[in-house]
Amino acid sequence: MTHNLFNSLQNFDPASGQAGKYYSLPSLEKSGIGAISRLPISLRIVLESMLRNCDNKKITEDHVRRLAAWPPVGKRTHEIPFVVSRILLQDFTGVPLLCDLAAMRGAASRMGKKPGIIEPLVPVDLVVDHSVQVDYFGEPDALRKNMEMEFRRNQERYEFLKWGMNAFKTFKVVPPGIGIVHQVNLEYLARGVHRKDGLYYPDTLVGTDSHTTMINGIGVVGWGVGGIEAEAGMLGQPLYFLTPDVVGVNLTGKLKEGVTATDLVLTITELLRKEKVVGSFVEFFGRGAAALTVPDRATVANMAPEYGATMGFFPVDDATIGYFRESGRTEEEISAFKAYFVAQELFGMPEKGDIDYTRVLELDLATVRPSVAGPKRPQDRIELPRLKDRFDDLFVKPANESGFGKKGEDLARRYKTSDGVDVGSGDVIIAAITSCTNTSNPAVLLAAGLLAKNAVDKGLTVNRRIKTSLAPGSRVVTDYLEKAGLLRYLEKLGFYLAAYGCTTCIGNSGPLDKELEETIVRNGLVCAAVLSGNRNFEARIHPNLHANFLMSPPLVVAFALAGTVRWNPETEPLGIGRDGKQVYLRDIWPDSAEVAGLMKYAVDPGTFRRLYADFTADNRLWNSIPSASGDVYPWPKSTYIAEPPFFREFTMQPGKPADISGARALAIFGDSLTTDHISPAGSIKETTPAGRYLLDLG
Repeated sequence: MTHNLFNSLQNFDPASGQAGKYYSLPSLEKSGIGAISRLPISLRIVLESMLRNCDNKKITEDHVRRLAAWPPVGKRTHEIPFVVSRILLQDFTGVPLLCDLAAMRGAASRMGKKPGIIEPLVPVDLVVDHSVQVDYFGEPDALRKNMEMEFRRNQERYEFLKWGMNAFKTFKVVPPGIGIVHQVNLEYLARGVHRKDGLYYPDTLVGTDSHTTMINGIGVVGWGVGGIEAEAGMLGQPLYFLTPDVVGVNLTGKLKEGVTATDLVLTITELLRKEKVVGSFVEFFGRGAAALTVPDRATVANMAPEYGATMGFFPVDDATIGYFRESGRTEEEISAFKAYFVAQELFGMPEKGDIDYTRVLELDLATVRPSVAGPKRPQDRIELPRLKDRFDDLFVKPANESGFGKKGEDLARRYKTSDGVDVGSGDVIIAAITSCTNTSNPAVLLAAGLLAKNAVDKGLTVNRRIKTSLAPGSRVVTDYLEKAGLLRYLEKLGFYLAAYGCTTCIGNSGPLDKELEETIVRNGLVCAAVLSGNRNFEARIHPNLHANFLMSPPLVVAFALAGTVRWNPETEPLGIGRDGKQVYLRDIWPDSAEVAGLMKYAVDPGTFRRLYADFTADNRLWNSIPSASGDVYPWPKSTYIAEPPFFREFTMQPGKPADISGARALAIFGDSLTTDHISPAGSIKETTPAGRYLLDLG
């Protein structure tokens, strides 16, 4: 039901499309409850949700008044109840939520109710992207083989997901092989504004992946949450969070020639970690922000978890509207999107002084330098020419100084496998163009393709010990790389398409050559992975590769060619060309004009519409998956999908909570210890009890 609190319910005419109503923030300000036009844009979008969903039960008038009068500085003691427009799930964390919904359906049926009364009240999209692994690489058939392996491993889960998408009206599934959840969200799922029962409201969401924040690049308020919070959101409950500080970051100037969006985001990650923005909203503004492309903004927004912020938000402006048009949204929804944000006085990139922030940080884009980050944390930025010396220093430093604790004389030692593969510390073993951070960004992917072309033309090759892979965020990427004539050059260097999904960055880099891995482990070598991802914690990429460096896609190709992270690109060659001359990075690095000349292939609305029109077309593996029918899941015998026990003895009368006595901490951990150290987010060793159990089950 609609209400008209503070006379804020106003008529809305998008010019192109259906007229309706909206809750007007300018009208709310006229009522005198706060200087709303001075609030950060992200907070205003949250305020609109509170105003629209105010029922004086879960969300009260007092909640609205408090946020409308948000003080930029002060002690934060009040919680905000936030009802989102939709929920986004990936498959690892989404399957348990579907299990809960299925269990509720079963409980309703046992109580004599219609199972269909259990339905998410908020639309839910689940994108299957975390289940594929790079088992096959460096060959034309790698994608097909990896997907066939994925479907064999995940048959039970996919049968269950298929039942869910058919049984629930508001639960949709994007099947495997389409792309990474965040890029699919950016390119397709996000619609700008929603219209329901004649009421217009902005797109907002939470997702069960920390990098949900990528969507902040197009002015959508959203961030990653745990499964319990996402499930509450699915059932129409508010998410509660402490009223945040909002840190404004004023971007000025522009990036210099040869500097990428990846270099920018690594610089921002380092800066904001030092500024301690944990738990804050970060909002980028200024002329430098306005000049960034939407893919560059999405790259920066994506890594909000790495710089510790709840969000890395960019307001909606003409660039956002242009991106919606280029990515194939309809003119009607684009018109409504812009008209809505204009009516709410939320449209356009603010400049310094326009908004009251908790504090303002400054970054001149012209100061950003080519960089990598690692070897264990994404905030540990290293300027590119310093990487070799930094690695050598860390090789001998103790672990409590982020080092590897090795002897200096071991750095130069090299070992051979029986088939003649030569390996030593600092060698690159995995080179992966992967992850949502960069594979949403045509500029860096086209640059990688151009660099590969230039390298091939010079006669450079990649050492056969290196596991190379290309796992882009969506099928759009390979479409424009092919049209630009660059995919074949990446393939000549071993970067064959391996997957459309989250691979190396989540720990699904797959196995190494067995003898090579044994040589690395037996001799205590500190070998490296280079990837265009967002996470590089110890043991994240591969349990036996201890030095992991984040970098742009063209630098991933460059380090694959160099074969080692003990390389200074300014003074040392990449290799020897077919003409016998030394080839330096500067000889093959593409300039911005070359990249811009190919950008037309990446901004074709027809391509987006075609690739997102039908997820079942030419999807043999998904179409062959059988699924149960009916409103209630039959729970066949499974080693993975089991009925949760929460609703087996369920009654409509709540039970009495039992006392908890003798509770104690299971473990207390030190700084920078992550789930990669203590949970099987990646691979489970075959020699563990869990590994033996799984092997026994096939």
